[in-house]
Amino acid sequence: KIFEFYGNPSPPNKLYPATSLFLLFTTGGFSHRDGFNSRRPEILSFGQQAPEPPLHHPKHNQTHNDIDLSDQARLFASVPTPDLLRSTAVLHAAAIGPMVDVGSWVMSSKLMDNALTRGMVLGLVKGTFYDHFCAGEDASAAAERVRSVYEATGLKGMLVYGVEHADDAASCDDNMQHFIRTIEAAKSLPTSHFSSVVVKITAICPISLLKRVSDLLRWEHKILSTTNSEPEPLTAEEERELEAAHVRIQDICRKCQESNVPLLIDAEDTILQPAIDYMAYSSAIMFNGDKDRPIVYNTIQAYLRDAGERLHLVVQEAEKESVPMGFKLRAYMCSEGKLADSLGHKSPVHDTLQNTHACYNDCMTFLMEKASNGSGFGVVLATHNADSGRLASKKASELNINKKNGTIEFAQLYGMSDALSFGLKRAGFNVSKYMPFGPVETAIPYLVRRAYENRGMMASGALDRQLLRMELKRRLMAVIA
Repeated sequence: KIFEFYGNPSPPNKLYPATSLFLLFTTGGFSHRDGFNSRRPEILSFGQQAPEPPLHHPKHNQTHNDIDLSDQARLFASVPTPDLLRSTAVLHAAAIGPMVDVGSWVMSSKLMDNALTRGMVLGLVKGTFYDHFCAGEDASAAAERVRSVYEATGLKGMLVYGVEHADDAASCDDNMQHFIRTIEAAKSLPTSHFSSVVVKITAICPISLLKRVSDLLRWEHKILSTTNSEPEPLTAEEERELEAAHVRIQDICRKCQESNVPLLIDAEDTILQPAIDYMAYSSAIMFNGDKDRPIVYNTIQAYLRDAGERLHLVVQEAEKESVPMGFKLRAYMCSEGKLADSLGHKSPVHDTLQNTHACYNDCMTFLMEKASNGSGFGVVLATHNADSGRLASKKASELNINKKNGTIEFAQLYGMSDALSFGLKRAGFNVSKYMPFGPVETAIPYLVRRAYENRGMMASGALDRQLLRMELKRRLMAVIA
C-alpha cells in the first residue's frame, strides 16, 4: 500500500506547507521508467482537510509538585563527587562560545592529518567531552556503562551506535552489523536497565540515495520546497541500492522483534526526511502490526512548523489500520534554516524558541491522550525543557497514566540535563539517557553538535550548571565543617 497524507492547501511560496508529505508506506519501489513502480496498487487519499491538533499551552506560572528541581542535594545524591567535578568542567567549557568554535575548527582542520597532533587532540577529547557525552568505544563497553548508570541512578539507557552518513554499500553493510551487535548487547542486559536501541537510516543507506528518493517523493506530490526542478528517475542501480537498504532495516527490525528490544529510528535533516519516514513507517507496519505494543518507533521533530499536522495525520491513519505506533518526540534544533536560506525559501523551523516549545507541548499532550486510552501507542518524550517535563507530569496525573508500564517515558542526552532526568525519575517516571558509543574518531561530529547545543540551550544548560555548582559547594562546605 501507499499511504499519502495531505493537510490544508498553503500558498506556494511557503517552505514545508501544511500539504507537505508526511510519509509513504509501500511494498513497491521506484521505477526508473516512471518514477514510481508501475505495478503500484491504487493510491489511498484521506482527504484535503486535516483535523486540527489540540492545543494545550502551559501557563508560564504553572508549577507541579511532582518534579522538584530545587533540591540539588537530593537530585545528585547518587553522583560521585569526581563525576560532578568533570560534569561541571565540561558543561562550563561547552558554554564558552569561543572555546567551542576553536575546538570545532581544530577537529576539522589539517591538524588532524598529522599523526602527532591528531593523537594529542583525540586524547584530550577522549578524557573530557567523549567520556562525558559517550558511553564507550564498542557495544560491550556501552552495555556495561548502561548497567553502571542504572545501578547508580535508576536511569535507563538507549544504546546508540554513533555513526551516520554512510557513502557506499560496504559501509552500510558494516554499520548494519554494528547495529545487530548493539541489539545483542541490549538483549544481554536486564530489561529494567535499557529502553531501546537507536538507528540512523543514513548509516545503512547512502545519503545521496536518501536525498534522491526524498526529492522524487516531494516532486511526485508537488512538495516543491528543497526540490526546485524535476529530478531524474532512479536508475536501475539506485533501485537495487534502495532495495538493499530496505533489507538492512528489515533485518535490524527482525532482530529487535526476536530479541524484544524496541527500536527508535532517529530523525535527521529535513532534506532527507521523506525517505527516512518512508522506510520507518513501512517497517512499523511490517513489525508492529501483530503487537500490543510497538517495536518500531519513529521520531517527530517538533522544531518543524508542520510537525503537529503531520503527527495528527499519521496517528489518524494508524488508528484506522489498527497498527500500534511508537513515537519519539524531540525538539533539538539543526541546520534546516541555513539550507532554506541557501535555496531562497522560508525556514521550515519555528521562528522562535517559544514557538518550538509550544509545538512540542501540543504534540506531547496529543500523544499522551492517545497513549492513555490503551490503543497501543508508545511515547518517548525527549526533552531538556523543565516546563515541558512539568506539563507532562501534570497531564499524566490527569489521565491516570501508569508511569511504570513504559507507555510514556522520558529521555535526555547522556551528559546533559541530568537535573531534569533525576527530577522526573524521582517523580516516578521511566527515564532514559541517549547513550552513543563508538571509536573516538567517529564520535567527533556528535560531540561537536553537543557542544553547540549546550551553548545554545540557555535555560536548561544554565540550570544544570548552577545546580552542579551549588552541589559541589555544599559538599565542599560539609567537608570543611
